[in-house]
Amino acid sequence: MDCSLETTCQTSTDIKHQTTLHAARTELTAARRVVVKVGSNVLVEPHRGLAEDVLRHIVAQCTAIRDAGRTLVLVSSGAVACGTTLLQARRLPLGKDLAFKQAAAAVGQPLLMRYYEQAFAPTPVAQVLLTYDDARDRERFLNARHTLRTLLALGAVPIINENDTVTTAEIKFGDNDFLSALVANIVDADLLVLLSDVDGLFDRDPKRYPDAQRLPFVAEVDATTMALASSETSTFGTGGMQSKLTAAQTAARFGTTTVIVNGRTPDILRRVLMGDDVGTLFPPAPTALGGRKRWIAALRPQGVLTLDAGAVQAVVTQGKSVLPSGIVRVAGQFAAGDVVACCDEQGREFARGLSSYSANEVEMIRGLRSSEIARRLGFRAHDEVIHRDDLALTGEPQR
Repeated sequence: MDCSLETTCQTSTDIKHQTTLHAARTELTAARRVVVKVGSNVLVEPHRGLAEDVLRHIVAQCTAIRDAGRTLVLVSSGAVACGTTLLQARRLPLGKDLAFKQAAAAVGQPLLMRYYEQAFAPTPVAQVLLTYDDARDRERFLNARHTLRTLLALGAVPIINENDTVTTAEIKFGDNDFLSALVANIVDADLLVLLSDVDGLFDRDPKRYPDAQRLPFVAEVDATTMALASSETSTFGTGGMQSKLTAAQTAARFGTTTVIVNGRTPDILRRVLMGDDVGTLFPPAPTALGGRKRWIAALRPQGVLTLDAGAVQAVVTQGKSVLPSGIVRVAGQFAAGDVVACCDEQGREFARGLSSYSANEVEMIRGLRSSEIARRLGFRAHDEVIHRDDLALTGEPQR
């Protein structure tokens, strides 16, 4: 390519990129409902416990958001750290197992809420503890939505955390990043701000490479993006950059913009909502899901169905249901009514849905016509393995 032509192409691309970024940043100034997630790496000082000055500064920024006429939901880590600090001060025998962490959460949660209650005063705060079951069950999901909307209407600040005291591995969200993305879905948030201990996503690990460059805008979280992220966590944290990217990817499906920023940067929330070039911005998906399908897309798959190319195209481009004839592989153990991921033959997920049959039943009928289901199983619950009304598109298949 001619050098002048190549330079012109690069300049045109740069201008288009800057225009897109500027438009996305400008839209943040109009965000009306904001979810802010603050992680343990922001709130906790190693070996010293809760950083009260950091908490007060974050609360002051949250108060300013509310004073500007926006509604705010806060997802906060820190309970385990608060509890651990107090238990260490009392010189009790400590452990590293799940039971100890659950005990530390039980001790630390009221302490953390006391700090928030004092910092937000006179604005009332409301403690909301969730488990994955609250998101997985449709009725409980809707109950959580009604409760949070009522709290916001009453002028309270919901402060949400995972119910670490009772959760086990099977019913855990896994980290508060993913929880915050689901909360954004529950309250129909315009913006999710993930407060981290880094300035955003970088092209390389900034802790190892001083010349690493911050990425101000990521149009889509894909395999290349995930490869840039570190999964390292702190003593009290359970996330890492990979979990934040997963949260941004999930929130995008709901039509929510996500920004990852450094929670210890002064006035960082004000700067985000002013449209300043801080952190890394992830825009919503071009076609966001709505209603029931948003709920389905947010759930953790219990298994995987691999579909042939014809079935993939029928689902993606024609809005068809998943029929047994198009299924080539079944993975995982799931029951009828569980959420399963639908993947193409290259392994890329493109949809999630509620299965009408168990894993063993799908294995028995895969590749068959719907008219043959009853003969093979002895019954036919539905013609479809996943009905299109119970199916949510989550990505583009490989071409």
